[in-house]
Amino acid sequence: MGAWNLLLSGLVILLGLCGVLFPGMPGSWLVWAGVLWWALEDPRPLAWAVLVGATVVLLLSLAVRWALPPRPPRTDEATRRLTAYAGAGAFLGFVLVPVLGAIPGFMGGIYLAERLRLGGHGEAMTSLRTAMRSGGSRVLTELFACLLITGAWLGAVLAG
Repeated sequence: MGAWNLLLSGLVILLGLCGVLFPGMPGSWLVWAGVLWWALEDPRPLAWAVLVGATVVLLLSLAVRWALPPRPPRTDEATRRLTAYAGAGAFLGFVLVPVLGAIPGFMGGIYLAERLRLGGHGEAMTSLRTAMRSGGSRVLTELFACLLITGAWLGAVLAG
């Protein structure tokens, strides 16, 4: 696989990760499309195994998200800032404590954003619970699945 194709499929995956955090973009399907593009260009069995695994993970996350409450379509400034903090926390958690760190990182990002906005621990914890009940768990589920797929893709690229 050429370096340009690898770079472009990585950019599609990165765009998909950003798309998970912001409504209106099919983030998880962009991540899957980036892995599909890579697998079509790289005919090794490892590439196809990552694609099959990505498909299974996305279908499982879709089934879990159907069981969770829907995400309200809010786009005010506080929600965008909260989403950015949560996404950065999930990414840092995923890197610092491999795989499972994304969950406390996501919730820690929401807590930090609300602690800075509201000023107190009690108010931030209340806001964290409210955010997780009103759609945060759906976003976390989708983001965690996409981070798993991205990690598998990156591991396969570095291994090959």
